[in-house]
Amino acid sequence: MAAAAPRRRDTPPPRTGGTEAATLRGFLDYLRASVAAKAEDAPEPQVRTAGVPSGTNLLGLVHHLTHVERATFLGVRVTDWQATFQAPAEDSVAEVVARYREAVESANRVLDECTDLGAQVPGRGGKGPSVRWALTHMIEETGRHAGHADILREQIDGGTGR
Repeated sequence: MAAAAPRRRDTPPPRTGGTEAATLRGFLDYLRASVAAKAEDAPEPQVRTAGVPSGTNLLGLVHHLTHVERATFLGVRVTDWQATFQAPAEDSVAEVVARYREAVESANRVLDECTDLGAQVPGRGGKGPSVRWALTHMIEETGRHAGHADILREQIDGGTGR
């Protein structure tokens, strides 16, 4: 175990606007920021080291979520989801986190154009999910992996908090 990381102050859930879209996007952005913060200053090689028997590691979670963002909101096809759980060895922690943040920014630009949560996510050729479904799915997916990230980061250096 590396030197103990400073304890982060817990960030309370977001205060969002009164609309359904503002609430969904507020919670998704809250979770996205939490995931990025867990990985951004994590030490090598521990950030790539499996913390559980399944092989899950902190940087791999961020890399995976990058692919999920791109697939869900940008229509990027993924042929091997299992492979997305391993970040490329040549990429630094900062590069993987930056790529995640770029995917989030691109997804948010798409969402900024969506005024009807019941409409399909644009740019998917009529085959995409509704915006409401996509947002709900991303909250579920990001929330699930944010919990994993919490545990993995604590195993790495004792870092806790959001």
